[in-house]
Amino acid sequence: MSRKKTDKGLLKIGEIAKAAGVPLSTVRYYTDIGLLRVASYTKGGYRLYDREETVNIIRGIKPVVDKRRTLKQIKEDLTR
Repeated sequence: MSRKKTDKGLLKIGEIAKAAGVPLSTVRYYTDIGLLRVASYTKGGYRLYDREETVNIIRGIKPVVDKRRTLKQIKEDLTR
């Protein structure tokens, strides 16, 4: 049985994807290339994300990606 929210208010990857309105693969990809930060892990090794931080970053990525910028430029834009 999976819990919707962890004790620390963190969400699993599928829950973050749903909250942000993107496919699960998008969250995985953005994490793998360093655009999203994993806040913690479950005992089973699943990634946990801070809802507010992660959803805000995902919403900020699309306009930057649409400008055809490099990964380095995207990371710089998101940290401003």
